[in-house]
Amino acid sequence: MHIQIVAVGKLKEKYLLDGIAEYVKRLGPYAKVQLNEVPDEKAPETMSAAEEEQVKAKEGERILAQLKPDAYVIALALDGAMWTSEELASQLDRLGTYGRSSVAFVIGGSNGLAPSVLKRADAKLCFGRMTFPHQLMRLILVEQVYRAFKINRGEPYHK
Repeated sequence: MHIQIVAVGKLKEKYLLDGIAEYVKRLGPYAKVQLNEVPDEKAPETMSAAEEEQVKAKEGERILAQLKPDAYVIALALDGAMWTSEELASQLDRLGTYGRSSVAFVIGGSNGLAPSVLKRADAKLCFGRMTFPHQLMRLILVEQVYRAFKINRGEPYHK
């Protein structure tokens, strides 16, 4: 299976980079993982609603350019379904079984995802009602993908 993670912004924090690298390495026997960063749109701290939509639209164009036409796209969104780890594992297993071996997860910037990206998504996933920094979500996501593969293989993993 090919897992792609498309995220807005450049990750700079060493502890996050190290954590992500560790889980990508652990995923090696199970899947090919590709991480794509797209530049975030420079914007002032306070924006009007119209300016915020413009920022999301520009970031959205960059995200869409990274997605393969045949990819099953899962957008991380606040209004998405809240899956358990087992449900994520089941979803990935089903996709692989039915020939959707390319799965792309999309993480938006601090303003969220553009409507065009949400429209392209085949599913929307929410990690809970709490707010997480979008940089930290990359680490959480790659850990959950690793956990999903361990679950599907029936292999032990810490609880």
